[in-house]
Amino acid sequence: MVKKHRIGRIVLVLVGLVGLGFAARAVHQTDNTPRAAAETSAAGRGAVVETARVRRARLPDEVSAVGTLKSNESVVLRPETSGRIEKIHFGDGAEVRTGSLLINLDAGIQAAELQQAQANLALAQANQRRNEDLFQKKFISQQSLDNTRAALKVQEANVALAVARLAKTRIRAPFDGVVGIRTVSVGDYVREGEELINLEDIKTLKVDFRLPEAYLNRLARGLTLEVTSDALPAARLQATLAAIDPLVDANGRSVSCRALLANREGQLRPGMFVRVRLSFGARENVLMVPDEAVVTGSQPQVFRVEAGQVKAVPVRLGQHLGGQVEVLEGLQEGDAVVVSGQLKIRDGQAVTATDSAQAAPPEANAAQKTGQAEKRSPPSPSPV
Repeated sequence: MVKKHRIGRIVLVLVGLVGLGFAARAVHQTDNTPRAAAETSAAGRGAVVETARVRRARLPDEVSAVGTLKSNESVVLRPETSGRIEKIHFGDGAEVRTGSLLINLDAGIQAAELQQAQANLALAQANQRRNEDLFQKKFISQQSLDNTRAALKVQEANVALAVARLAKTRIRAPFDGVVGIRTVSVGDYVREGEELINLEDIKTLKVDFRLPEAYLNRLARGLTLEVTSDALPAARLQATLAAIDPLVDANGRSVSCRALLANREGQLRPGMFVRVRLSFGARENVLMVPDEAVVTGSQPQVFRVEAGQVKAVPVRLGQHLGGQVEVLEGLQEGDAVVVSGQLKIRDGQAVTATDSAQAAPPEANAAQKTGQAEKRSPPSPSPV
């Protein structure tokens, strides 16, 4: 009897446990129903991405580069003979004219050599005059007259040599310009070829820069360039293309160019960094997309949205301008391309697209910036 009661209690406990298990399962299924529904709905809608439309715009046809300013003429003055500095005729950073005397070296020896050569020349001239008279009277031969003439020419050459040696002790400016900061003083002994002072012509500056070889056929002397510098942020200076190197750099596939820039006020200096912009006009009806739409790799591509799905489309790109890039091949006007969320999608995947404000063409940037000042609520998702 006791054994039957014990078996009955065990059966009741098992029945209760089974009932609790069914109840817990029912509750769990009830709790997961909204989550499963949400996951199913999300799977049906696909990944959410932002898109922009391919639009036509007026694109300025221009190219930019960085350049370096150089003096129109630049030289480091060096003595051609050794000697002690006797006098300095300029101040640091002073403007000098062509032929201005800048530095005198001690010329005592050269001056004495010149006096000696002049005395010998005077004696040779006197002998020449006397022998010419004697030759007319038939007292000397033609050979004697020729010897005195040769001696006269030698003394004339000696005088010219002494004058040249004396001139080398006087260092003059070879062109108009501004001298630098000297590192020598009166009394210093300088050797032949030692650096004394630099002289720079900065009234006109050379702008040296490089451009890709693709622009070579479009370059011509006389083109106008716009030059800007961080030292004069508000200034837009005009330069003229003066020279194009006939040799293309084989390493960078670029061509060296040089422009001339007027610098009458001396606001710019050689060695400064500048930005150069060369304009060839403008092109109309150019297809443009935001830079964010392009996925870089071995072949640039974009994700185009078609009937709620994305398709990877290879593209050929052109010029970049103001956050936009020119599309030469691969897209048509009005195509919707993904500009945000490319990392979470793949070719052929279903997506839900939202419009992006980044699709404005370059000429609409100003209006777009004005509109951004107004607070607007984000647009609701709508499949494309």
